[in-house]
Parts: sequence; C-alpha cells; structure tokens
Amino acid sequence: MRKFLTALIVIPLGVILVAFAVANRHFVTVSFDPFISDDPSLSLTLPLFLLLILVAALGVVVGGSAVWFGQRRWRRAARRNDAEARTARAELADLRAQAAAARPEPQRLPSPSGVGLYGPIGRDKQRATL
Repeated sequence: MRKFLTALIVIPLGVILVAFAVANRHFVTVSFDPFISDDPSLSLTLPLFLLLILVAALGVVVGGSAVWFGQRRWRRAARRNDAEARTARAELADLRAQAAAARPEPQRLPSPSGVGLYGPIGRDKQRATL
C-alpha cells in the first residue's frame, strides 16, 4: 500500500517536473552583484528550470537545517530522559537482585518415604492407581 501511495505521488510529480523543464529551457542570467547591473562580475547563466530546481532544493536544505537546529532542545531532553531511564532500569535490576539474595530459601518439609502428597505413592485422592 505504501509503495502504491508513493508511486501515486512521485509519478505525477515527475511528469510535472519534466513538463516544466521542457517548457522553460531558455537561459537566464542571475546576478549576485547588486551595485553594478550593466556588467555584473558575479553572474551565472543557466536554464530557468535548473535555476528554479536548485533554488527549491536549497530551500529544502535550509528549511530542514532550521527545523533540525530548532528541535535540538527536544533531542537533548530525549537523550537525558533515555539516560535516566537506563539508570533507573539498572538500579531496579540491582534492587531486585539484592531482594532475591536477601529472601530466605523456602524450606520444604521432608515427606515420609513411601507416602506421596495424598497418601501412598502411586495413588490419587480416591486411592486409584496412577
């Protein structure tokens, strides 16, 4: 089901991207020099579709980085809580081991030989042979 939904989204998106690239093949010049507009020294000439795809990819990277840095407080809290949980589990295991060691071994009364739980060995309550 997941592969079907992925294909349902990726295939139309790919078709739209290819159509966009074919329709916008002409070259544009992008200038990174805001002061000299006649003959910019920092300029780049590339197809419009490539420029837009690169800008979109840059936006995804910058947005993802911003979100990642914004969530560092939650990741730090999760690491701290995980460490506390590990410490608590180890402490609980130690306490259980101490309690088991301190608990006395249950003493069983010796059964008389030849007599089982309900009487003579090999018989049940109604004295039937087992």
